[in-house]
Amino acid sequence: MTDNVERAAGTPDEPMPFAELGMKQDEYDRVKEILGRRPTGSELAIYSVMWSEHCSYKSSKVHLKQFATKAPKSDALLVGMGENAGVVDIGDGWAATFKIESHNHPSYVEPHQGAATGVGGIVRDIMSMGARPIAVMDALRFGGADQNDTRRVLPGVVEGISSYGNCLGLPNIGGEVVFDPCYIGNPLVNALCVGLLRKDQIKLATAPGPGNKVVLFGASTGPDGIGGASVLASATFEDESQAKRPAVQVGDPFMEKLLIECCLELYAADVVVGIQDLGAAGVSCATTELAAKGTGGMSVDLNLVPLRDPSLRPEEILMSESQERMMAVVRPSDIPAFTAICEKWDVPATVIGEVTDTGRLVMTWDGEVIVDIPPGTAADDGPVYERPLREPAGQAALNADVPDRLDRPADLRATLLELLGSPNLASKEWVTSQYDRYVRSNTVLAQPADAGMLRVSEVMAGAEPTTRGIALATDGNGRYAKLDPYAGAQLALAEAYRNVAVTGARPLAVTNCLNFGSPEDPEVMWQFAEAVRGLADACRTLGVPVTGGNVSFYNQTGATAIHPTPVVGVLGVIDDVARRVPTGFTTEGLRVALLGETAAEFGGSEWAHVAHGHLGGLPPQADLEAERSLAAVLVSAAAEGLLEGSHDLSDGGLAVALAESCLARGVGASVSLTDDAFTGLFSESAARALVTVRPEAFDRFAKLCADHEVPCYGLGATGGASLVVEGVLEVTVAELRETHAGTLPALFG
Repeated sequence: MTDNVERAAGTPDEPMPFAELGMKQDEYDRVKEILGRRPTGSELAIYSVMWSEHCSYKSSKVHLKQFATKAPKSDALLVGMGENAGVVDIGDGWAATFKIESHNHPSYVEPHQGAATGVGGIVRDIMSMGARPIAVMDALRFGGADQNDTRRVLPGVVEGISSYGNCLGLPNIGGEVVFDPCYIGNPLVNALCVGLLRKDQIKLATAPGPGNKVVLFGASTGPDGIGGASVLASATFEDESQAKRPAVQVGDPFMEKLLIECCLELYAADVVVGIQDLGAAGVSCATTELAAKGTGGMSVDLNLVPLRDPSLRPEEILMSESQERMMAVVRPSDIPAFTAICEKWDVPATVIGEVTDTGRLVMTWDGEVIVDIPPGTAADDGPVYERPLREPAGQAALNADVPDRLDRPADLRATLLELLGSPNLASKEWVTSQYDRYVRSNTVLAQPADAGMLRVSEVMAGAEPTTRGIALATDGNGRYAKLDPYAGAQLALAEAYRNVAVTGARPLAVTNCLNFGSPEDPEVMWQFAEAVRGLADACRTLGVPVTGGNVSFYNQTGATAIHPTPVVGVLGVIDDVARRVPTGFTTEGLRVALLGETAAEFGGSEWAHVAHGHLGGLPPQADLEAERSLAAVLVSAAAEGLLEGSHDLSDGGLAVALAESCLARGVGASVSLTDDAFTGLFSESAARALVTVRPEAFDRFAKLCADHEVPCYGLGATGGASLVVEGVLEVTVAELRETHAGTLPALFG
């Protein structure tokens, strides 16, 4: 028997499975208050997924609003938080849209499909803004590199990202791979996509105009992903991975590729009034959000939804997260043109409903009304929690355990090689070689460069060519955030900002993916609140707005949470990609200079982690004004053609930056340090970069640094077949390469 609205009104005391769907008793009671009766099974399905942590941000909203209240003024921001992705003006009539999201729990349960559909979902977010997706990136965190579960999860995740992105023809231009025991059982798979569009062609998720048709197009709806948002992504992760497999979506990249081209032609034909991708919460999300942002009403016949499994009940149809689906609002007169374009691309399209002005979302099944709700109550008016906050009980002791007590190494050469061959600092070529980094021929820089860079070419019909480019970097350091979440979030932003600047691009805007443990733990919520506060304050100081992002809670197994891991993506723009600055030492005979100040800062450092397994003290100081000045120097120097190469200093400090710079093109260097060699080589002080300059241009470069009050220290020159730190260490580039390249292949085959 179908549980329709009439029956629900007549059976107020009938038990409903709200707890099984992740709802609390008070949340269920509020649904009954809104409706004036108990919900039908289909209405409960809608509210359970839309009010889930993953979809409603009910524990994070009160903190995330700082990104708006503290937002710096930005003339470049065209679309900010609240839409599927942010959009920024990059000049010459072009706009870029970008966003990063998580697919963490699905990637643990089923690594290949979890990671693949993470890529597919973020690509559709970009498509729904009216853009052509042009590149992807991924920020990955796994347990210890030698742990058996990491060997199970990592290869599947990399294969999933590779197969989906490569099939779409999207270059993977950067990201991170980090190992730490805290991520065992809770890997982080954060996927970023960037797209391009003309700034006057932005599309929004809205359903205006009573009488306009609601069209579901793309793949058919199946049983995969049911409960993904409300159960899999919004609850503490226990060891029941096999049982949770049905909640993991299954991807079809070839359908998504057709969907991309189909959407672009639909946009060009101007037959789309509003559009929404179907990701988390599927039909529930698309219908409620479109209706809430339009004229307030919508009628839908669920019998018209094309099904891959005809046995699906309406509740399952509403909760399914089957991939490669979009929902469009189309004027009745444009339906023939819309369907003709879909047929051309072999993309199924079905009219399933109509926009109304009733203020109600009404759905029928077998002729009976099974949903009758105010759509805004599901999409926008979910519960908002001000969770209790408490500084972790061991935080003071953790911060007091400074690394000063650790034995400093006598052999700095051996220490450099130990760090360079450690899983976090070793070459990631084993991973990135599985990705196509240069498909579409617009990639200018890709891993192992500090940031990925793409030329803005003619990606839309009739667009004028341009010399402009965009650069993107993602960064995060869970150890820093564990020691101080406020500073850790700022350091994540600072590093991504710096990585964009060393390429010569001007940092413009921010997206973020905030990965934390359970919000029901006051200590986790303290970490989250501090990280958001730190990131909002840093964005204001650096002048880069947050355009959107994602919160991923419940990244813990039992009572053990991951390190707080805010991952920050920064997008920058360069006026002429021919002026880009490559990573590292490009040729012999160049002056090598260190920009920025170095202090003895080892809290959370790779040296403490690798050599001693130690985590304690405080992370490096985040000097945001120094970061801003450093970026100004790097961008100006690139525009003037003064730099031959550059590399940011971060994990592993100057020693690792020198080694990586030598490895970039096999060029050695001889440098000298004036201060304590250990601190100079292995400190991880922020706001620093290593640059190379032609001798005849060095005086002009030094003056530019002085004008911006950025310290500039001449270290030596490039040349030879070895890295030489005079009086301290000497190691051949060949030995550096052997040490750097062998780690991941030895671990993962």
